[in-house]
Amino acid sequence: MKRALIITGAAILVLGAACYFLFGAPGGAPTPERFIVSLGETRAQAIQNLADQGFIRSGFGFSIASTLEGNQAIIPGGYKINGSMNVFQVVSALNRPPYMKWVVVPEGLRKEETANLLQKDLGWTDATKNQFLNAYQTLGGNDYKEGVYFPDTYLLPVDETGTQIAQRFITQFNESFAPYAKEATAQNIKWTTALKIASIIQREAAGTSDMALISGIIWNRLLKNMPLDIDATIQYARGDTGNGFWAPLAVADLKIDSLYNTYLHKGLPPTPISNPGLAAIDAALNPQTTTCLYYIHDANHIIHCADTYAEQELNVKKYLQ
Repeated sequence: MKRALIITGAAILVLGAACYFLFGAPGGAPTPERFIVSLGETRAQAIQNLADQGFIRSGFGFSIASTLEGNQAIIPGGYKINGSMNVFQVVSALNRPPYMKWVVVPEGLRKEETANLLQKDLGWTDATKNQFLNAYQTLGGNDYKEGVYFPDTYLLPVDETGTQIAQRFITQFNESFAPYAKEATAQNIKWTTALKIASIIQREAAGTSDMALISGIIWNRLLKNMPLDIDATIQYARGDTGNGFWAPLAVADLKIDSLYNTYLHKGLPPTPISNPGLAAIDAALNPQTTTCLYYIHDANHIIHCADTYAEQELNVKKYLQ
């Protein structure tokens, strides 16, 4: 009997030790720490990262606890957990929506498109969205109205104001643009001028391979005091009429009375027309040397340029008709 009690007691101790190892808190300060689940990260990778960063004692224990709690997917994002939480508490925290969410912002969007994307991904109200759209008024004025909401992959807090998120975008732009700002200064080009040209290149290019050529053509037309005659600037002036911001132009659109109408007004538009990536910014400052003044893209998105309008008309007949 005594021996049986000893064995039973030992078994209980072993079981208790095993449970503590599998499910107990690893130990640490109760202050919340940020745990990040990256985009594309598998569940197995997330569990391994939890163990590697000291938030759980055992990946196997986490898997058992997760199964008991319903085995929900771990959504990419940022979570607040700490080393004083047991594995069930960690599972519970990761089953809730993350307090920071990933947002992928493509190159070439105008600010309103970026705001729409943020509203969808972060669950913004219209009021928060309007804060983002109008933040430039207090964060830098008209030079920050467009073009500085840098395209990138962001991990953003869901509870920040639209103004705070706008500041994050502008900070990322300032950091990424810094070497190009120095290059612009060395070439005696205003950074705002370089950004306007980059924003046009971003919208007009079929890919990075033709950006430098389009840049060269834009610079040629500017230096010859010719109207740019660029459709994308008119699309920006027109906005979204129900078919998207960048829908093809109608004939009537060419007559829109706006400084963004580069068919009617010489020079660059008042602001950038999109938020360009680094390739377009680099092309704006490093244009391809060319004698071309015109260009088109064919059905396969291959660019064809011309020195004269007569040559441009021939290209249109050859490649577009």
